[in-house]
Amino acid sequence: MKYVGKEIFQWKLVHEPEGGWDIYWTDNAVHPETLARMHPYQKINHFPGMYSLARKNHLGRYLMRMRKIFPESYKFFPRTFLLPSEYMEFRAQFNRKNTTFIVKPEASCQGRGIFLTRTWESIEPGEHYVIQKYIDKPFLMEGLKFDLRVYVLLAGCDPLRIYVYKDGLARFATEKYVQPWKNLNNMCMHLTNYAINKGNPNFIFNTSEENNNEGHKRSLKAVFQVIFKRLFIVTYEKTIESQGHDVGKLWKEIKKLIVKTFCSVQPILAHTYRACQADDPYNNMCFEVLG
Repeated sequence: MKYVGKEIFQWKLVHEPEGGWDIYWTDNAVHPETLARMHPYQKINHFPGMYSLARKNHLGRYLMRMRKIFPESYKFFPRTFLLPSEYMEFRAQFNRKNTTFIVKPEASCQGRGIFLTRTWESIEPGEHYVIQKYIDKPFLMEGLKFDLRVYVLLAGCDPLRIYVYKDGLARFATEKYVQPWKNLNNMCMHLTNYAINKGNPNFIFNTSEENNNEGHKRSLKAVFQVIFKRLFIVTYEKTIESQGHDVGKLWKEIKKLIVKTFCSVQPILAHTYRACQADDPYNNMCFEVLG
């Protein structure tokens, strides 16, 4: 952000503004009082109340609420348990055999503290976790798990105004995937977090903008191209669409998930925003870039 502001836009940068600023970029949460003091021409890079989306426990709670109201529209994520309040419901899941759960600290990041379990005894009743059923048959590329990081700009919350960047990242695990059984502790097999996998000797850094389809962190476009070519070779003269692997359709589905996720927290963001800036007609004093 410093480079963009100073070198590209030729903006004047100050570290401790007193009030005469145009854009405020901060790594900290924005308090409602800060938004309430802002002038209509000023913009800040967070929304008050964004914790409802950024923290796993809050997001899990709001998504589960939406699933109860719209079960068909919100079945795109596994059943989520919030501990300690839902400990007994989670423990009851072990009446079913051969089920693996992924356990995440409610307010951590970069894969810290995540583990897999097949027993309820590994979790104390009073601990704070977000737990989901582990998807043990993922789509693999080169035998590896991977995820897609799509970048989204939230430019307004009442009404929602969302922009999706047409490229992004694909993050790969560094150990060949095997369904969970005796390998539950192999985080470089089950997790795709860069912070975890970069320490594995198998990790390959991508050092070329031209060859962005190599290594364990690739561009989203490169991964889509590989999926296209691989399926085309397998299916010979048939199109991807005939096999149900239409990349354009996949993009549409991804965008739907993004919209539904924002809808689950929109009332909170809108209420906080309007409580601070009731007379703002443009709905544009806050913005947020999310991955």
